[in-house]
Amino acid sequence: MRIKDLAFPALVMTLVLGACGGSEPPPPPAPTGPTQAELDAARADSIARVRAEEARQREAARREQERLAAARDEAQSTLEDMVHFDYDESVITAEAEQVLRRKIPILRGSPTVRLRLEGHADERGSTEYNLALGSRRAESVRDFLSGFGISADRLMTTSFGEERPLVNSSDETSWAQNRRVEFSITGGEIVVSEDDGSQR
Repeated sequence: MRIKDLAFPALVMTLVLGACGGSEPPPPPAPTGPTQAELDAARADSIARVRAEEARQREAARREQERLAAARDEAQSTLEDMVHFDYDESVITAEAEQVLRRKIPILRGSPTVRLRLEGHADERGSTEYNLALGSRRAESVRDFLSGFGISADRLMTTSFGEERPLVNSSDETSWAQNRRVEFSITGGEIVVSEDDGSQR
């Protein structure tokens, strides 16, 4: 056999052995994304933020409800503030006018609210006269409020004359307190603004 014939198989075997005996394959690349621990931590943080925001919103809603309730209480107190009159008079005094003017924006902003205007007198004079005087006082208040656009249909007048004194004494100070018109809310809802708590 010639050397040339032996060389070719040897070359082939060398190439095969070289291919089989090479170095081990490289390791897989390291992961580049977040680890499971990092994902869990991010999820827990997100849940905590959501819960904190929900708690903040609940607290804000609670405070808003308290503020609106206080505003309604204040408006009701203003509507129920009584006015007083001079002796044997049914004319609105300057002091009474200030009290009545504070009621107007509340009544305008709360169109379903209805009031009963209760006229009273002190004990001097006859029962019949004082009933009529109490009526005139209640009607004066109704007419004043109606002049500012408050419907008279929302303002019911009545008189108790001298029958329901605020102060049970017979002196000038007591009589001055008893010459009055009281206000009672008989229906409707007081409306307050959502933005600042004032009456619309």
